[in-house]
Amino acid sequence: MDALIVVDMQVGLLNGEPKHDLRGVVERINQLAARVRERSGTVIFIQRCGGKGDDFEPETPGWALLPELYREPADIVVRKTLNDPFAGTDLSARLQAIAPDRILIAGWATDLCVDATVRSAVSNHHDVVVVTDAHTLNDRPHLDAASVIRHHNWVWGHLITQRSIRLARTNELLL
Repeated sequence: MDALIVVDMQVGLLNGEPKHDLRGVVERINQLAARVRERSGTVIFIQRCGGKGDDFEPETPGWALLPELYREPADIVVRKTLNDPFAGTDLSARLQAIAPDRILIAGWATDLCVDATVRSAVSNHHDVVVVTDAHTLNDRPHLDAASVIRHHNWVWGHLITQRSIRLARTNELLL
Protein backbone atom coordinates (compact mmCIF):
# COMPACT_ATOMS: atom_id res chain seq x y z
CA MET A 1 0.00 0.00 0.00
CA ASP A 2 1.18 3.49 -0.84
CA ALA A 3 0.86 6.87 0.80
CA LEU A 4 0.88 9.92 -1.45
CA ILE A 5 2.19 13.12 0.13
CA VAL A 6 1.05 16.25 -1.69
CA VAL A 7 3.13 19.21 -0.54
CA ASP A 8 1.75 22.77 -0.24
CA MET A 9 -0.59 22.79 -3.23
CA GLN A 10 -2.47 25.81 -1.93
CA VAL A 11 -4.12 28.88 -3.42
CA GLY A 12 -1.30 31.12 -2.16
CA LEU A 13 1.12 29.55 -4.65
CA LEU A 14 -0.83 31.27 -7.43
CA ASN A 15 0.62 34.60 -6.29
CA GLY A 16 3.89 35.69 -7.82
CA GLU A 17 5.50 34.21 -10.90
CA PRO A 18 3.71 31.43 -12.83
CA LYS A 19 4.50 27.89 -11.71
CA HIS A 20 5.96 25.48 -14.26
CA ASP A 21 3.23 23.27 -15.82
CA LEU A 22 0.93 23.85 -12.83
CA ARG A 23 -2.20 22.61 -14.60
CA GLY A 24 -0.43 19.40 -15.67
CA VAL A 25 1.02 18.89 -12.18
CA VAL A 26 -2.45 19.22 -10.61
CA GLU A 27 -3.92 16.77 -13.16
CA ARG A 28 -1.17 14.23 -12.47
CA ILE A 29 -1.57 14.60 -8.69
CA ASN A 30 -5.32 13.98 -9.07
CA GLN A 31 -4.64 10.87 -11.19
CA LEU A 32 -2.14 9.53 -8.65
CA ALA A 33 -4.42 10.29 -5.71
CA ALA A 34 -7.27 8.40 -7.36
CA ARG A 35 -5.03 5.40 -8.03
CA VAL A 36 -3.62 5.39 -4.49
CA ARG A 37 -7.14 5.47 -3.05
CA GLU A 38 -8.29 2.67 -5.42
CA ARG A 39 -5.47 0.54 -4.04
CA SER A 40 -6.45 1.23 -0.40
CA GLY A 41 -3.64 3.72 0.09
CA THR A 42 -3.68 7.05 1.85
CA VAL A 43 -3.47 10.57 0.46
CA ILE A 44 -1.87 13.16 2.73
CA PHE A 45 -2.08 16.85 1.92
CA ILE A 46 0.55 19.03 3.54
CA GLN A 47 -0.78 22.51 4.27
CA ARG A 48 1.67 25.32 4.92
CA CYS A 49 0.72 27.71 7.71
CA GLY A 50 2.41 31.05 7.17
CA GLY A 51 2.66 34.02 9.50
CA LYS A 52 0.43 37.08 9.74
CA GLY A 53 0.13 38.75 6.33
CA ASP A 54 1.76 35.80 4.53
CA ASP A 55 0.14 34.34 1.38
CA PHE A 56 -0.41 31.16 3.44
CA GLU A 57 -1.75 32.70 6.64
CA PRO A 58 -4.25 30.26 8.19
CA GLU A 59 -7.92 30.95 7.52
CA THR A 60 -7.16 33.30 4.59
CA PRO A 61 -8.00 32.50 0.95
CA GLY A 62 -4.35 31.68 0.11
CA TRP A 63 -4.16 29.05 2.84
CA ALA A 64 -6.82 26.83 1.26
CA LEU A 65 -5.82 23.80 -0.77
CA LEU A 66 -6.23 24.35 -4.51
CA PRO A 67 -9.89 23.76 -5.38
CA GLU A 68 -8.80 21.80 -8.48
CA LEU A 69 -7.44 19.04 -6.23
CA TYR A 70 -9.84 16.15 -5.79
CA ARG A 71 -10.16 15.36 -2.11
CA GLU A 72 -11.92 12.60 -0.23
CA PRO A 73 -13.10 12.60 3.41
CA ALA A 74 -10.55 9.91 4.31
CA ASP A 75 -7.64 12.05 3.10
CA ILE A 76 -5.38 13.43 5.80
CA VAL A 77 -4.29 17.06 6.12
CA VAL A 78 -1.11 17.83 8.04
CA ARG A 79 -0.40 21.46 8.83
CA LYS A 80 3.20 22.66 8.97
CA THR A 81 5.13 25.85 9.64
CA LEU A 82 8.55 24.82 8.29
CA ASN A 83 9.79 23.51 4.93
CA ASP A 84 10.04 20.03 6.42
CA PRO A 85 6.57 18.58 7.13
CA PHE A 86 8.08 16.01 9.50
CA ALA A 87 9.41 18.75 11.83
CA GLY A 88 6.99 19.77 14.57
CA THR A 89 4.01 17.84 13.15
CA ASP A 90 2.41 14.44 13.63
CA LEU A 91 3.29 13.32 10.07
CA SER A 92 5.79 10.73 11.25
CA ALA A 93 3.30 9.20 13.71
CA ARG A 94 0.57 9.12 11.08
CA LEU A 95 2.87 7.37 8.61
CA GLN A 96 3.94 4.92 11.28
CA ALA A 97 0.26 4.07 11.93
CA ILE A 98 -0.46 3.70 8.21
CA ALA A 99 2.75 1.70 7.58
CA PRO A 100 2.89 2.28 3.81
CA ASP A 101 5.18 0.16 1.67
CA ARG A 102 6.35 3.34 0.00
CA ILE A 103 5.68 7.07 0.01
CA LEU A 104 5.02 8.92 -3.24
CA ILE A 105 5.93 12.62 -3.09
CA ALA A 106 4.56 15.44 -5.25
CA GLY A 107 3.75 19.14 -4.88
CA TRP A 108 5.26 22.62 -4.62
CA ALA A 109 8.05 23.96 -4.38
CA THR A 110 10.59 21.56 -5.85
CA ASP A 111 13.68 23.18 -4.36
CA LEU A 112 12.29 24.01 -0.93
CA CYS A 113 9.40 22.10 0.60
CA VAL A 114 9.35 19.13 -1.81
CA ASP A 115 13.11 18.71 -1.38
CA ALA A 116 12.80 18.90 2.42
CA THR A 117 9.99 16.31 2.31
CA VAL A 118 11.97 13.88 0.16
CA ARG A 119 15.08 14.12 2.33
CA SER A 120 13.16 13.89 5.59
CA ALA A 121 11.10 10.91 4.40
CA VAL A 122 14.31 9.07 3.55
CA SER A 123 15.88 10.10 6.87
CA ASN A 124 12.79 8.79 8.65
CA HIS A 125 13.39 5.35 7.10
CA HIS A 126 10.71 5.34 4.41
CA ASP A 127 10.98 3.96 0.90
CA VAL A 128 10.34 6.96 -1.32
CA VAL A 129 9.15 7.47 -4.87
CA VAL A 130 9.63 10.99 -6.21
CA VAL A 131 7.01 11.64 -8.89
CA THR A 132 9.27 13.43 -11.35
CA ASP A 133 6.51 15.13 -13.33
CA ALA A 134 4.27 16.05 -10.37
CA HIS A 135 6.24 18.77 -8.61
CA THR A 136 6.63 22.39 -9.60
CA LEU A 137 8.02 25.84 -8.86
CA ASN A 138 8.55 29.12 -10.66
CA ASP A 139 11.75 30.27 -12.33
CA ARG A 140 14.48 31.25 -9.89
CA PRO A 141 16.76 34.27 -10.39
CA HIS A 142 19.64 32.00 -11.37
CA LEU A 143 17.85 29.08 -13.07
CA ASP A 144 14.62 28.41 -14.95
CA ALA A 145 12.03 26.12 -13.34
CA ALA A 146 12.52 23.21 -15.76
CA SER A 147 16.26 23.17 -14.98
CA VAL A 148 15.61 23.26 -11.22
CA ILE A 149 13.24 20.31 -11.60
CA ARG A 150 15.75 18.32 -13.68
CA HIS A 151 18.51 19.13 -11.19
CA HIS A 152 16.52 18.02 -8.15
CA ASN A 153 15.32 14.85 -9.85
CA TRP A 154 18.97 14.04 -10.54
CA VAL A 155 20.06 14.86 -6.96
CA TRP A 156 17.28 12.78 -5.41
CA GLY A 157 18.26 9.85 -7.61
CA HIS A 158 21.76 10.02 -6.16
CA LEU A 159 21.04 10.43 -2.45
CA ILE A 160 23.00 8.08 -0.25
CA THR A 161 20.43 6.21 1.79
CA GLN A 162 19.84 2.86 3.39
CA ARG A 163 16.26 2.95 2.14
CA SER A 164 14.94 2.84 -1.41
CA ILE A 165 14.55 6.06 -3.34
CA ARG A 166 13.09 5.78 -6.82
CA LEU A 167 12.19 8.35 -9.45
CA ALA A 168 9.13 7.66 -11.59
CA ARG A 169 6.80 9.53 -13.91
CA THR A 170 3.10 9.52 -13.18
CA ASN A 171 2.24 7.21 -16.09
CA GLU A 172 4.62 4.56 -14.70
CA LEU A 173 2.86 4.66 -11.34
CA LEU A 174 -0.62 4.44 -12.84
CA LEU A 175 0.02 1.02 -14.38
